[in-house]
Amino acid sequence: MTTPPPDDPPTTTPPQPEGLTATGSGAVEVRMEATASGNARIYQAGRDQVVNETVLPEIVLRPVTEVVAPPGLVNLPRHTRTFVGRGDELARLEVALRGGNEVVVSAVHGLGGVGKSTLAAHYALAQARRQDAGRPNPVWWITAESGQAVRTGLARLAVALQPELTTALPLEALAERATAWLAAHQGWLLVLDNVDEVADVQPLLRRVLTGKVLVTSRLGEGWHRLDAQVLRLDVLSEREAIELLTRLAAPELVDGGNLDGAVRSTDAGDPGRAAATEPGESGGLDGAAELVRELGYLPLAIEQAGAYLHQTRITPREYLELLRRQPAVMYDQVARGGDAERTIARVWRLTLDRLAGTPYAVDVLRVLAWYGAQPVPRILLDGMDAGQAEVRHALGELAAYNMVTLDRETVTVHRLVQAVTRTPDDADPHRPATAVDAARTQATALLDTAAAPWPRDPAGWPLWRALLPHVIALTEHAAPGTDTLTTAGLLDRTGVFLNGQGSLESAIELHTRARATCERLLGEDDPATLSSSDGLASAYRAMGDLEHAVPIYEETLERTERLLGTDAPQTLTTRNNLAAAYEAAGDLRRAIPIYEQTLDSSQRVLGADHPDTLTTRSNLALAYQTAGNLSLATRLFRQTLEDRERVLGPDHPDTLTSRNNLAHAYREAGDLRRAAELDERTLADRERVLGPDHPDTLTSRSNLAVTYEWAGDLRRAVALFEQALEDRERVLGPDHRDTLTSRNNLAHAYEAAGNVRQALRLYERNLKDRERLLGPDHPDTLISRNNLAHTYQSAGDLAEARRLHEQNLKDRERLLGPDHPDTLISRNNLAHAYQAAGDLDHAIPLFQRTLEDRERVLGPTHPATLNSRNNLAIAYDAAGDSRRALRLLVEILVDRERILGPDHPDTLASRNNLAYAYESAGNHKRAVQLYEETYAGSERVLGPDHPDTLMCRNNLAAAYHAAGDVRRATPLLKRALAECERVLGPGHPTTTLVRANLRAVLRGRP
Repeated sequence: MTTPPPDDPPTTTPPQPEGLTATGSGAVEVRMEATASGNARIYQAGRDQVVNETVLPEIVLRPVTEVVAPPGLVNLPRHTRTFVGRGDELARLEVALRGGNEVVVSAVHGLGGVGKSTLAAHYALAQARRQDAGRPNPVWWITAESGQAVRTGLARLAVALQPELTTALPLEALAERATAWLAAHQGWLLVLDNVDEVADVQPLLRRVLTGKVLVTSRLGEGWHRLDAQVLRLDVLSEREAIELLTRLAAPELVDGGNLDGAVRSTDAGDPGRAAATEPGESGGLDGAAELVRELGYLPLAIEQAGAYLHQTRITPREYLELLRRQPAVMYDQVARGGDAERTIARVWRLTLDRLAGTPYAVDVLRVLAWYGAQPVPRILLDGMDAGQAEVRHALGELAAYNMVTLDRETVTVHRLVQAVTRTPDDADPHRPATAVDAARTQATALLDTAAAPWPRDPAGWPLWRALLPHVIALTEHAAPGTDTLTTAGLLDRTGVFLNGQGSLESAIELHTRARATCERLLGEDDPATLSSSDGLASAYRAMGDLEHAVPIYEETLERTERLLGTDAPQTLTTRNNLAAAYEAAGDLRRAIPIYEQTLDSSQRVLGADHPDTLTTRSNLALAYQTAGNLSLATRLFRQTLEDRERVLGPDHPDTLTSRNNLAHAYREAGDLRRAAELDERTLADRERVLGPDHPDTLTSRSNLAVTYEWAGDLRRAVALFEQALEDRERVLGPDHRDTLTSRNNLAHAYEAAGNVRQALRLYERNLKDRERLLGPDHPDTLISRNNLAHTYQSAGDLAEARRLHEQNLKDRERLLGPDHPDTLISRNNLAHAYQAAGDLDHAIPLFQRTLEDRERVLGPTHPATLNSRNNLAIAYDAAGDSRRALRLLVEILVDRERILGPDHPDTLASRNNLAYAYESAGNHKRAVQLYEETYAGSERVLGPDHPDTLMCRNNLAAAYHAAGDVRRATPLLKRALAECERVLGPGHPTTTLVRANLRAVLRGRP
């Protein structure tokens, strides 16, 4: 129900405007005055009211359809900024704005300072200069930061179309008339620059039906409502950025045609980019590439820097130094004559001002500013104080203004946005020092929470790899003095991850910084400091830098024992690590007693079945194996495997590791059948339990290939090595240490299979990679050089082989000391190289010295010592000293039968070598007898197709021939040749040798 109005309305007093006087009841006396001019007239209306009316000639107010734009009507900003590149973007604009009879709208959006307005102005100017029928008219520019700005720009267009309207119509009417004109005409181009809200231009664009509209905006969202084709503008390429910097800072280089001296092509870095010349190259700008890279290739920042360089006559490198020392000043600094409002700091401040109404938007940006320019996992922000919904909304708003780039999983921030945002400036409400510091603390805490707690667990590696660039960026952006204990813990865990991934220099840097933080905040004797020291020592040990690792371990152990006691778990861990360092240094006499002491303490304190006890027992077994005590090593490995199967279960990863270690011990002991069985079982179990791509599974695949190679099954070995290398490159990356090991192993298998050329190619690549990744002095690098030298020797390049062996021996003596086992290997191998070159005068003394050193360092019964005795004996025989050769070879055979057993491959090799020595001495009967024993043993132990068995068959046949028994020599050589061609291939060196021997027999030659 409604209530009808009263018959007589109540009497009220109207509001009284200031400056007017009310008289009478409800009356207002107003005197209106007007001045007539031009076409205006004055009329009297009522008593004292005067109305001003404009009377226009009909030609002025003719229909807009009859108004023709003056020829060449162009309104573009005075464009002084140098324009480079952007060919692809201009082509896309050309396609996007190529329309028929309907209006075409294209929206260019991007980060503030990326060059949207410059691109639009360049495109519009090119359109205005066209000389064909497609030239638009008018070409009109409107700064469209608000609805009022749009209307002002339209009003100016109306006046430009009809100058007589300048004082004839109010602004709103002029804007309406321009809109009507645009709606009625075609062939025009309208640029709406720097639109802040889609709604500000939507009324205009809904009314126009033809023409072309180019919009620029920081907004990336909402343009679908205008049916616009959207172009996101990115930063310049490196080459374009350097060119822009050069044109601004040193235009004489460009004007003089010397731009190639400032910018040159390079294969390094991003595809399609270039690097600046270094000092001394023709006309280059010192540090140009580094500067534009630091500025993130952002045009506005480069323009700002280039103008400053030109004014101050400093180099880009000096500007970079200023930027690092005074970032707040430099980000807001303009050269004389520049627009003070067009610095990167002020441009982005305006954007953040607009985001002030979005809760947490600036907070999120400040946190992201401490991370790297690589994509940041969005889950990293889940731990912020704001809820997930608020963080997602904030990210969406930041993305809408192109301050960040979003996808479903990650968020990316331009490096310069980050740099400015984390630079404190109390004059900027978005960057007060307290807020920037708080953001750094929160950024650290978020990384620490998100990072997997166990860096050695492969399940967490994908996340670690995603977070790693942001941890590194945090350390680069934050001063060490601002690090907290949270920072130290994060850096220590990251160091452990990097250690496992082979990035050892970075691991050392992070552990060093973490330890310094712990010492500063907690003191040298705090458990956290000791733990950090242990991590640092482990990184040095992995690097092969035992001169640093051992003293740190020793100092850490001393402090740990004093503070926590000799039996504390942390003490046992440090003692175990020190033993491992001694072992790596080749000092087994100190390593083994420490392992034994640690095992005894661990059994007493933790119990015989504790996982740490079992780990220590396994480490002691490995040390025994390194010391040549294979029987004791095998017994301990077997005991550890049994205990782990009982305590942890048959499928536990540690149990699988024990099975792998026992297989390795069997292989070293020459029991290849049991080694292969265990390796095959371990690989199958790891594939089932851990998955086919787990690093431990990849290790098992590689180890099985090694066993196959030792067993002479080269086809399966090569195939498995190839698969292992492919898998490791895919899973771990081409530069991981395990990948480099796989490449080394494959090269070794190729060489064993007679493919020396392919082996050389892989060894050469591996040496370069290890020198690049690990450094020229790393133990793995020295191994690669040793292996390459051996392959050169196999290929007949004896001079290069000797040069590399000499270099390796010198390096190992310098780095590891003269008594390290690896140094002794190098000395032995150099002696071999001398012998292969026929230089027995150098070979024999070197073999003698190596034997003496191995007897003193490793003991007379160590397998390596027995190898040295064998090598010396063969050298004596080659020198014609059969008496000494025979005596030594007999001793070696007896020792190997006693120590290794009669069926060990090394024992079989000794028997073969002794037979050869008897043959050389003319004792054919004894030679044939030993060759027959060796051949039978090799067939039984290694199998009929093993390369050693094939060689034994050849040797026996050659002995028959030498003894005059051609009847038995011929069929044996024929069989040997057929088997070699089948197993090794027709081009293998052994096949070639057997073929030559058979020809000699058939021709009746000795």
